[in-house]
Amino acid sequence: MKIDSYLEILDREGRLLAEAAEAAGVGAETPTCPGWQVRDLLRHTGAVHRWAAAFVTDRHTAPRPLEDPPALDGPGLLAWFREGHGHLVETLATAPPDLECWHFLPAPSPLAFWTRRQAHETTVHRIDAESARGGTPGGIGTGFAVDGIDELLRGFHARPKSRVRSETPLVLRVRATDADDAVWTVRLTQEPPVTERNEAGDADCEITGPAAQLYLSLWNRQPYPEVTGDASVATLWRETSAV
Repeated sequence: MKIDSYLEILDREGRLLAEAAEAAGVGAETPTCPGWQVRDLLRHTGAVHRWAAAFVTDRHTAPRPLEDPPALDGPGLLAWFREGHGHLVETLATAPPDLECWHFLPAPSPLAFWTRRQAHETTVHRIDAESARGGTPGGIGTGFAVDGIDELLRGFHARPKSRVRSETPLVLRVRATDADDAVWTVRLTQEPPVTERNEAGDADCEITGPAAQLYLSLWNRQPYPEVTGDASVATLWRETSAV
């Protein structure tokens, strides 16, 4: 996907998140994030948006901690979230293509990384806000969902900090039923998972379904569409894959 596509998604998803949060009310419980209310969701996502924007605007070349959000609530918190989201979109839209700054997953460029990461960050949390609001959640494009699965499996869980480990070697396969070339083979050992974008060899367990449903289930936002083989492998993912 191109940077412009990520930017368009980031812009739309942040607006939808704010609309759903406003409709739900900041005190509403967030079913997809047990223990969180909408105010927690707004504070977290708003802080992440500002944290990401600072790497781009200030050209930080080393990691920096996420700052605590201000003590706002109600309409003030919603306004703060919208301001930070708008600033992030504008920052990424006007950043130079040759931007150099810190980023934490492989990417064609730092700018490509931050637009992609924040588009997915905001989409997942938009789903959270809509779960608090109730009703039918908005959709997620198939291509974008496939991209997000790839980022999660081959990006986040390739890092040493991934907690998805197995004393006995296991193979998990993830297959999107509505997209071409959307199959991942995840090898689980005592080391960080190793994921290939292919159908290599036999699998102990396979999680199958439409890309958007797989995307949300792998982020632990909804049940798996379909599991075949050893279901304990899918359970292992569910219990240890939180990022």
